[in-house]
Amino acid sequence: MSVYALTPLAQADIFSIWSFIAADNEAAADRVEQAIYNACEFLAANHHRGHLRPDLTNRPIRFWTLTRYPNYSVVYRPDTTPLQIIAVLHGKRNAPQRLKERA
Repeated sequence: MSVYALTPLAQADIFSIWSFIAADNEAAADRVEQAIYNACEFLAANHHRGHLRPDLTNRPIRFWTLTRYPNYSVVYRPDTTPLQIIAVLHGKRNAPQRLKERA
């Protein structure tokens, strides 16, 4: 099992995503949530698999788009131990603004 840590804001992102989807379909919300956790586990074992997004931030954080749910990206610090997940973003959200809120 690979190790990762969710920041409180990343935990809030996941809860918000789950809550939004669950309003219509709780089973679908559970599937998306599990896909997010699976991606975090994958990234913890493969720290540099994501990509930089200089169009969104100049910080050395990486983004991993969920394969099955491409509207969602996991944002993380690749050089931390445990791997620090700082955000889970929906593609239609204002990513630069959301990332400014994150340390």
